[in-house]
Amino acid sequence: MIAIAGAAEVQLGKALPGLSASDVMADAALAALDDAGLTTQDVDGLFASSTQMPWATVNLGEDLRIQPRYSDSTMLGGSSPMAHLEHARAAIAAGLCEVALIAYGSTQRSVGRSKASVQEIDPWEAPYHPWFPVAAYALVTSRHMYEYGTTPEQLAWVAVSARRWAQRNPDAWSRDDLTIADVLAAPRVCDPIGTLDCCLVTDGGGALVVTSAERARTLRRKPVHVLGTGEAHSHRAISAMPSLTRTCAVESGARAFEEAGLRPEDVDSLQLYDAFTITPILFLEDLGFCAKGEGGAFVADGRIAPDGVLPVNTSGGGLSYAHPGMNGMQLLVEAVRQIRHHDRDVVLAHGNGGVLSTQCTVLLGSEAAAGQRPKAGRMRVARPAEPAARRRRGPVVRVRAR
Repeated sequence: MIAIAGAAEVQLGKALPGLSASDVMADAALAALDDAGLTTQDVDGLFASSTQMPWATVNLGEDLRIQPRYSDSTMLGGSSPMAHLEHARAAIAAGLCEVALIAYGSTQRSVGRSKASVQEIDPWEAPYHPWFPVAAYALVTSRHMYEYGTTPEQLAWVAVSARRWAQRNPDAWSRDDLTIADVLAAPRVCDPIGTLDCCLVTDGGGALVVTSAERARTLRRKPVHVLGTGEAHSHRAISAMPSLTRTCAVESGARAFEEAGLRPEDVDSLQLYDAFTITPILFLEDLGFCAKGEGGAFVADGRIAPDGVLPVNTSGGGLSYAHPGMNGMQLLVEAVRQIRHHDRDVVLAHGNGGVLSTQCTVLLGSEAAAGQRPKAGRMRVARPAEPAARRRRGPVVRVRAR
């Protein structure tokens, strides 16, 4: 079994002037290593992807002066960090590396969305001049409303619930009061999606340090164990999506739950990719927390808000906390925070990439949750190093109790 030994976020909101996406990513990596009590000299595996850096792990290696034994820059959009966690586990188990650094950085707000990412337009869709990604998610939202009677009010509850969580989080970007009426009255971006149905546009970075559970127990922080993972992708262009209301989270979630030996009712908290208000509804259905078509009713009336029946996106999520281009890393860091500081035993983090194209599910657990699973084969463990001296480029959001 592997565990997350270090986690950190940096430069959330708007990065310091002059920083590049690579700078933000490196700053996050150093902060996570410091959190674990390790240095760059301990790292022999690098995992990263970015819309701004086609060679993300090479950038990271150059910045940190790491020449890794193993490198993986698999690009699955916002679900990439979850996939990297799964790939890091496989690499560690195979002896290809011992300490994996998974990092992400973005200056999307500073440089402008158009410079931070390039949208691929399918040639069959190009004649219609779609404004992606919002047009694709509007199409999905419309279909879900038509097929299952999902209402604008139910969608608005996703945004309002996220805001209520954000109001408990001093690091959240958006903390003003938000009502259902506010969401419904917001200007339309692409009907039926309004501005408050859309995620934030921020800068930010984050990183995880991953190693064997045995080694993680010897380090600075309480380890957070990887109980199960699953990844899947079904299409690239929205016009090729097999069903507009069923994502391949059905497959990724089933694989993660099967490996972990868990069921949805065992999960204490969910961190679900919320680029738009429709996505948590889809993922609650496809991951098995409610039946298909019942997601709208499931989120209504504050059921996923503080004091509701199921804590979802407890930082405020991409709708109110931060959304630096691709938001999978922020979901994983919040999942770590929930286990470390909020007494959660099992937390699910789910990433989404493209136009509902890729889905990756991760189940993380406390030491108690990990102790209920069969012990994995022993891995070779290297000697821990002295704590790192971390360069400071700007404010660091610690993975601390709120």
